[in-house]
Order: sequence, then C-alpha cells, then structure tokens
Amino acid sequence: MAVPSLPVRLPLSNRSLKQLLSDLSSLYLRHRTQISRTAYAALFLTLIYRVRHAIKEQKAATAQAAQARKRASATGGRPDATAKRRVELDREFFRNLAKLLRICIPGVWSREARLLLQHSFFLVTRTLLSLYIAKLDGQLVNNLVRGKAKRFLKLLVWWMLVAVPAVFTNSMLNWHQTTLALAYRTRLTNYIHDKYLNNMTFYTLSALDDRIKNADQLIVVDVSKFSNSLADLYSSLTKPVLDLAINSWSISRSVGGEAFILASVAVHISALLMRAVTPPFGKYVAEETKLEGEFRFQHTRLIDYSEEVALYYGHDAERDTLDKGYFTLIKHVNRILRRKLWHGVMEDYVVKYCWTAIGFLLISVPVFFRVPANVNAGLGPKAAGRAEDLITVRRLLVNCSDAFGKLMFSYKDVSQLAGYTSRVSMLLEVIADTERGHFEKALVSSASTEANAVVLAGRGELEESDDIQFLDVPIVSPNGDVLVRQLSFHIGPGDHLLIVGPNGCGKSSLFRILGGLWPVYGGKVRKPASEDIFYIPQRPYLSKGTLRQQILYPDSLLDMRARRITDQDLADILQKLGIGYLLELQNSKHSAELELAPVESRSGRTPNGLDVEAEWTSVLSNGDQQRIAAARLFYHRPKYAILDECTSSVTAEVEKIMYEEAKNLGITLMTVSHRRSLWRYHGWILQFDGQGGHVFTKLDAEKRLALEDEREELEIKIRAVPEIEKRIAELEAGGQ
Repeated sequence: MAVPSLPVRLPLSNRSLKQLLSDLSSLYLRHRTQISRTAYAALFLTLIYRVRHAIKEQKAATAQAAQARKRASATGGRPDATAKRRVELDREFFRNLAKLLRICIPGVWSREARLLLQHSFFLVTRTLLSLYIAKLDGQLVNNLVRGKAKRFLKLLVWWMLVAVPAVFTNSMLNWHQTTLALAYRTRLTNYIHDKYLNNMTFYTLSALDDRIKNADQLIVVDVSKFSNSLADLYSSLTKPVLDLAINSWSISRSVGGEAFILASVAVHISALLMRAVTPPFGKYVAEETKLEGEFRFQHTRLIDYSEEVALYYGHDAERDTLDKGYFTLIKHVNRILRRKLWHGVMEDYVVKYCWTAIGFLLISVPVFFRVPANVNAGLGPKAAGRAEDLITVRRLLVNCSDAFGKLMFSYKDVSQLAGYTSRVSMLLEVIADTERGHFEKALVSSASTEANAVVLAGRGELEESDDIQFLDVPIVSPNGDVLVRQLSFHIGPGDHLLIVGPNGCGKSSLFRILGGLWPVYGGKVRKPASEDIFYIPQRPYLSKGTLRQQILYPDSLLDMRARRITDQDLADILQKLGIGYLLELQNSKHSAELELAPVESRSGRTPNGLDVEAEWTSVLSNGDQQRIAAARLFYHRPKYAILDECTSSVTAEVEKIMYEEAKNLGITLMTVSHRRSLWRYHGWILQFDGQGGHVFTKLDAEKRLALEDEREELEIKIRAVPEIEKRIAELEAGGQ
C-alpha cells in the first residue's frame, strides 16, 4: 500500500520572490492615489496631535508658574527659595522673546526691519542658487558621460560664472548677520541704559533689591550674546526651512511623493529620539553665565576693597574665595563639555550617516522600481540621463540632509537663546518692578518680625515743596530694621539743621529718603525736588575726566556755559578753598602722573589746569578731595545741602571758609557731624538716641557749648573722686 506523501515547505526561489515583489508593486500602483492620500492625512493628523500636545504642555507650565508666584506671595513678596527660574522653550520663553524683539525691531520701517528683509532676500537667493547649481552638476555629468566636450566646457564656464553671485550671496549673508547682531545690541543696550540710568534705578537694583547681583555682566556680556544668538538663529532656521521646502519639492518630482514621505517619517522619528536625549543646554548656558558673572564680581570686589584686604593680610582668604568661584565655574563648564561630547557623537551619527543612508534608499526607488513620477523629471533609462538625474537628486538630497542637520543643531542654538533671553528678560523685569516701587530683598535682623514687615510693606505720601517736613515717617535701616517708628520735624529755607546720633540710628536712611533713593514707608514727606538737594559725603565721588569735570559733576561744559559761569569763576572757587595750586598742574610725560607747571608758560599765560586729566582719587589727598566737593557745592548752589562728615579731613580754617561761603550763597545746610566747631553754623538740631527716639529743637550754640564744657569739667571731677577718696583714706589712716 502506498504511503501518502506529506506536503513539504520549500524556500521561495529567486523567481518566486521577484514575482511577489512585482505583484506587490502592481498592487501598490493600482492603489497609489489612496495610499498617498492616507499618508498625507496621517502626517496632517500627527501634526495636529503635536500641536495639541505642545499647547497642553504650555498650559501645565503656566499653571506651575502661577503656583510658584502664589508661594512667593505667601512668603511676604520675596521669591521662594525653592522656586528656580525655568529656562525652557515654553510660553514664558516666547513671551519674553517677543518683548525683546519689539525692542530690537521697533517697527516695520526701522533699520533693523530693512536689514532683516535684505537678509531674507539673500537667504532665498542662496537657496535658489543651490537648486540651480544642483541641476548644473547633473548636466555637467550628463555631458561628461556622453562625451560632449564642447557642451561640457560651456556648462563648466557657466558654472564658474554662477559661482560669482553664489559667493557674493554667502558674503552678504555673513555681513547682514553680523550687522543685525550689532543693530540688535545697539537697540537693546540703549533701551536698558535709558531704564537703568533713569530715576536712580542703578542704585535701587543694588541697594533695595537683591535679585540682580551683577547688572554689569548682564548689560555688557549677556546682551551681546543674546544679540549674536538672535541674529544667528534667524539664519540657521530660515535657510534650512527654505532648503527643505524647495529641495524636497524637487526631489518629490523626481522620485515620487511616497518615498519622500516615508523618508520624512523616518527622519522625524530620529529627530524625536535626538530631542529626547538632548540635554537642557539652555539651562546650562544660563547657569554658566551666572557663574561667570559671580566670578567676575569677586574680582571687582577685591579691587574695590584691595586696601582693606592688604591691611588684614587677607590674600590667602581671598585666593580661596576666588579659587572656589573659578573651580565651581570650571566644573560646570566641564559638565557641559562632557554632555556635548556624547550628544555630538549621537547627533553626527544620526545626521551624517543614518539620514544619508535613508537618502540613498530614496534615490534607489525609481531605479529598482517602476514608480511613475513627473515625466520630465523621472530618471531616464539611458545611462547618461540616469547619471544626470542621479547627481542632481543626490545634490538635492545632500542639501536636504544638511538642512535637517542644521535644524537639529539649531535646537541647541534655540536652547542657548532661551538662556540668554531668560537673563536679559529678568533684568528688564526687575527694573520694571523697581520703577513701580516693588522691591524684593532678603532682609536680616529683626526685619522678619510681623510689625517690621507691615512697616516695610507700607507706602507714605511724598509731596514736592520748598521746605522739608517729615510727619510720622518711619526710618528704616538698609538691613530692614525699623530704627525710628515715627519721625517728625520741619525746617524751611535758612533753617540750618545739625543731625547727631550714634552709628546705626537712621541718619543715612534719612538722607536716602531726602535724596529720593529710598521709598517713603509711611507718614508724609514734603521736600524740594531732587535737583535742589545736594549731597556731599565724607568720601566724595570723583569721576573720570578733567579737573573741570570734577567741579561741574554731574553737569557738562554746555551746562556750565548755560549757567553763564566761566573758567575764571571756577578758578576763583578753587583759590578761595586754598587749592588754587591745582590750576598749575599739567600732564607729565607719563600719562598717569602729574607735575606742577611753571607759573608762566612760554606764551606768557598761566596754564589752564582745569583741562588736566588724572585719576583724582589717587592724586589728591582726602582733605583736597573734600575741598573739591565743596567747590562742587559752590558751583551748583542748591537750595539744600546734606553734609555728611564732609570736613573730617580739613583744617578748622578751611572748614570755616566752607560753611560761611555756603551760607553766603543762600544754601540751607543739613550737617551730620559731632564736631563742636560746626554748632555755631546751625540753628536747629535733630538728635537720635539710637533706641528709636529723637529730639528736634532749636540749637543755641553758645549755651550748648557752655553746657558741654561744664559737663566735661564735671566728668573730670567725677573721674577724680575715687583718687580723692583713696587719698582721704590714706590721710585718715596715717593720722591714726
């Protein structure tokens, strides 16, 4: 009996496999329209999903920011210590970037807008030239394969001619990018300077608010980096997008849209993977910039306090501080470099090799499969035509690959821009807050008590007047302590006031309120305009410039002429103060040194030392600097002058000249000093006891001097009582 044979599965033969592929290709071609529409619909739905997901993420970020603000308000208006400023590509970033763009590009007719339009024109021209050169490359290879030397040479010459506008376009792109960066920086710097140097904002940022630690770093470095990053990002984003749009359209005409869609999906998936593994470079950049600013600030602080450090022999301690700041910065930079290393390896592999392999597969589709495409653009059956189309498509593919790569790399650029945007926006936000009178400062001492917090949160009335009156005004120290709960006094023109009291009693805070530097935390203040009150500290500020500028400060030469004051008037002021010899100074051969000039120059005229420039804080003694400050007071002739120990380094004779001349000029004096010699120049006294109390009364200088002399005599006698008692005891013991 015959045994039935079992069916045996044999591997498919090459012919069967080719037949299967042919059947699948035929099936695909019959339903090509439906498949293409489905693919495009899927891409469109994916795009909608990505947009909805991004919107959802932005809403979540906004809600988180709102919760952070609530936590900040719950801490008394100060920032929450656990809340850190986000540096992400979120709604906050785009809102801040839009604000900065409105500053950098103020209008459609501005110079920046014209430069941006010209830059866009050259970007489009460069893309079109790249597309045309790709076609020329294919034609060159076509004629080379066919052996048409004449046509080949003509195309080669034309190719060289086309290269002229191409290289010119590249140069114009670089020029426009650099010019745009400078234009952005100029606009932004001018805007910040207007805000920073208006209404004493530069002072309030450092004294009343501690959110900005290094405003100089932000203005000088971060604004420059933001401008460069913004100008570079426009080019690095616009050019790849144009290349992708135009070159993709050209490739799809040659190989069909289906293959290009599949390649785009593969590239999109790889781009998502790369984004998922990309470190937060924006956060890293912001942190690096912050550490750079802190390291620079430490060096600036060492220069400012170099004498004090030297007297304490504190160089080792300062070196430890500087080394710690530097190594913290370097540690962070090394961390960034390590992240960039591995991220660059993965990025280069994906962009340069994976996407190129996808491109070769894309090119091979019309070669190995009969996919109908544009009749005029399809790969021809002949070797020459196929070579031409292959070179053209490969050149377009290389352009697309470079465009994809630049878009991927641009994510890091966008992240860096987010870091710079966060830093610059933070500066503008803090400036705006201080202009509105909102300050955030980490206070110490007893400022954390509820009573002091209420005082610091309040605001009083401020009225402009010809006299000065404080009515129930609290005086607050720089660290937040309420030194005087309710200060009340009143003086008018000619009522010269002497202010005395121990250190830390509120004298400096009182002057800050009078100078318009500190807000009024309560009560009512009447005072003249800020320009009518002149302040002379114990150590006057001497600016960089000529001797004339030291006297005029903050006026300019034009202001001096407008006041109808001549150089001779300034010379008379210096002579009156006993520093007329400064008029005979001249620059020596070494620009940093000064020497006395002869009384008569070769022309027979006295040399004008007012034009001499020097580092005046090094050239002049403390006494001469205080006399320069007095000369500045005599030049400006304000209604009121605050003199804070401004005669501590001059003789009694010079002090007498300074006060008598100031009173002769009609200046009402408000003096802080414990020198008895100054009592005779004042008619009122405001005395703080250092315990929150104060006394405001008339000052009878003669009577007060007599009382002080009597008090000193009694104190001497009291100190002698123990010795007298001891001597009496000795005498009594000897008599026994």
